[in-house]
This record gives sequence, C-alpha cells and structure tokens, in this order.
Amino acid sequence: MTISVPATSANLGPGFDSLGLAVDLRNVVEFHPSKFFSVSIKGEGENNPRLKGNNLFISIFNEHYNRLTQKKQNFKFTFYNQIPMSRGLGSSSAVIVSAIASAYEAAGIRVSKRRILNHALVYESHPDNITPAVMGGFNAATVEKNKVFSQRKHLPDYLKAVVVIPNKQMNTSKTRTLLPKSYSKENAVYNLSHTALTVAAFFNEDWEMLKLSTQDRFHQKARMKTLPELFNVQKVAYESGALMSTLSGSGSTFFSLVYDDDSAMIANKFKQKFPEFGVKILDFDNEGLLIEK
Repeated sequence: MTISVPATSANLGPGFDSLGLAVDLRNVVEFHPSKFFSVSIKGEGENNPRLKGNNLFISIFNEHYNRLTQKKQNFKFTFYNQIPMSRGLGSSSAVIVSAIASAYEAAGIRVSKRRILNHALVYESHPDNITPAVMGGFNAATVEKNKVFSQRKHLPDYLKAVVVIPNKQMNTSKTRTLLPKSYSKENAVYNLSHTALTVAAFFNEDWEMLKLSTQDRFHQKARMKTLPELFNVQKVAYESGALMSTLSGSGSTFFSLVYDDDSAMIANKFKQKFPEFGVKILDFDNEGLLIEK
C-alpha cells in the first residue's frame, strides 16, 4: 500500500492557526506485512539515524493499528520524503496524517478523510496544517468540541506557489514563545477583519485583494526577527509582483502566491538575491491525502 500527503503552508498572514493550503510536494510511505519490522528513509531525513529509532509515524501507526485490530503485525516501511523538516511546510502534519491513514488501511477498514482529520487533532491541536494536508486546496478551519470544522476551496491551475526555503530550521513550539501573551483589541480586530477578507478573496478568486488582506499583527514579525533576511524576501516578492507573500507556518520557509506566468521570473529573482536559500516553484495540491493499493 502507498499513502501520500502534501506539504502545507499555514497561517497565511493573519489567519493564525486557522488558514492553510496544500502544495504539491509530497511525503510518500509504502508498506506491507513482513516477518520482521523494518524502516527505510529516502530523501529528507535519510541521514538522521534518530528518525529510525524514534519515529513519530511508527508510534502513531502502532497505536491505531493495535486499537483497530487487537493484534501485532510486523511491517516493512519505506518512506520517500520530499517535505523539508522544521521549515514551516507541514512535515509533522504529513507524518501524523499518513500514520493514521496507514493504520486504517493496514487494518482493512475504510475511513473518511474527516475522521482521519479528527484523529490527527489529537497530535496536532491547530487545524491550519492538518486540514489542508488531508483535504487539499485552501482551507479555513476551526475546532469545536474536539472536532475540526472547515470549508475548502479548489485552487486554480493558473496560480503557483513560490517557496523560499532558508538553510535554518525553526521549531514551532520555540517560536510560539516569542509571541505576545496578550493582544490589544485594536490588533485583534485588525487580524479578524483581515482574516475574513482573505477567506472572501480566496473563495471569490479576487487574487489582487490578497496583498492587502494578508497583512498580520499577531505572529509574523516576531518570528521573522529570528531570521531578518525574511523581511527582504517578502520585499523582493512584492516588488516582483507576488499576489501575497507570507511566512509559511512558523517558518523558516516563506510562501508566495503568484500567477503562473510570473512564477519563473519571481523564482529567478529570489535565486539571485538569496543564493544560499532553496527556491521552488510548486503547483497547488487539491487532492490532499491519497491512498493507493
């Protein structure tokens, strides 16, 4: 069986812990029953021996498989990882979602994406990453009574994502400690209104509105200060014609939404200005979690 989950970009400026979208950069896991348990990692993380011995995927998989089947079974797992780790592209959400989906498939139980999403909430309490990872597309999501409620928008082919991936990792839990413990009413209203406008712009496909609507007063500046080059990344993005440019998740990746016709030019500007950073042009992913046999 093969399970794949796309990378995500979350927050999207003012949509702190509530907005996210999926991009076509996937982690894939192949597995089958085996006499002996084994783990093989190719791509991102392949040179990290700790991932084989202390693997979040295996822990979550075993928890759900044992609960569903009440038995033990060895599997051979091969991971093909494309999503950079600790870079704000949802690598941990991809692990969580794929582990739960794999456990259900291994147990021979059909399950809805919505149920997988709600199981994932146990391990990732913020729905802005796990929702697009499961559903694909652009998602606005919230949590009520331990369930994720969300609305999804298909993203058109004439848009592309250009991501700038610095050579420095950022840890989400650590960067959260940099954020204010409280916000003024003025700043709260600012982010509420800009989040609402961002959602409306996505659903109405008013892409020109996004530069204004994705301004943020909650988290971006505090996090970007840990890697000041990111302010220049955003400046270059807008000077080059990006429709929106925001910190991806908690960083360090910076995400820009652009028209397809502008994507190569904008990516080349990034490569010239920031030669030490990785730059990728990505399609948007409207599929989310995929299961193949």
